[in-house]
Amino acid sequence: MSLPNLFGEVIATDPGYLTQYDWIVINSSGGKDSQAMLDLVCERAKAENVMSRVVVVHADLGRVEWQGTREIAQSQAECYGVPFVAVWRKQGDLLNQIESRGKFPDAARRYCTSDHKRAQVHRLLTRLTDKFRAPYGPYSLKVRPCRILNCLGMRAEESPRRSKMKQMEPDTAASNGRREVTRWLPIHDWKETQVWECIRSCRSKEHIHYAYALGMPRVSCCFCIFAPREALIIAGRHNPELLAEYVRVEEKIGHKFRQNLTMAQVKAAVDAGENPQEVPTWAM
Repeated sequence: MSLPNLFGEVIATDPGYLTQYDWIVINSSGGKDSQAMLDLVCERAKAENVMSRVVVVHADLGRVEWQGTREIAQSQAECYGVPFVAVWRKQGDLLNQIESRGKFPDAARRYCTSDHKRAQVHRLLTRLTDKFRAPYGPYSLKVRPCRILNCLGMRAEESPRRSKMKQMEPDTAASNGRREVTRWLPIHDWKETQVWECIRSCRSKEHIHYAYALGMPRVSCCFCIFAPREALIIAGRHNPELLAEYVRVEEKIGHKFRQNLTMAQVKAAVDAGENPQEVPTWAM
């Protein structure tokens, strides 16, 4: 399916038949958008008889993500009978990297995403490419590039930045002479209400991330640099040891978690018994 954009150009919004791809990679954070996307893509892959090409990948952030997130993402994938692969940065988790760099990530330097998610998923794409090419031999010149559809659950409603993303486009950063990667955002135009409607009736409806029941509108890092104060307090109430570690690192490196908010202030609010009842969502 294609639609004209504001400049009259025709832009693709749908990958067409999934049968043209050798691998269909579904990026899963274990959160609501990933869960809805998983259902949509798997049901379509089933209809096209290409479920054997589907792989779910979770970028495991270690201690900085909600405990059990990897297991939740895996249980969601198991509901559809598709392989689940966890990837992670071998040099240490995000908090280790923050301590080493001496600065927290920010809007201009999102190394939390580039180093701990995107780069690690690219390693999986390399492994899948090798698996596709294996029957032809590692040095064969006859085999065509491996075609990979890389699916992500980002939605336009989430932020101005994400609203500007194309629903489908070649992923030049992930492509090379051995593979052609296409990035697809299957639920890019969905509203949050549509996401929850899908989850309520999908195969993995019994495996919703528990952080939502605690009042969190999003599931990302426990202490996302973009999260409002209310979300950080709720995360701190339920992850006190991790909060203490963030405070320690913040004090050691002498760099604030955010210019207008320190983790020490978040801890002070938690220690004072603050318990926000309403948490605004945040742009990513």
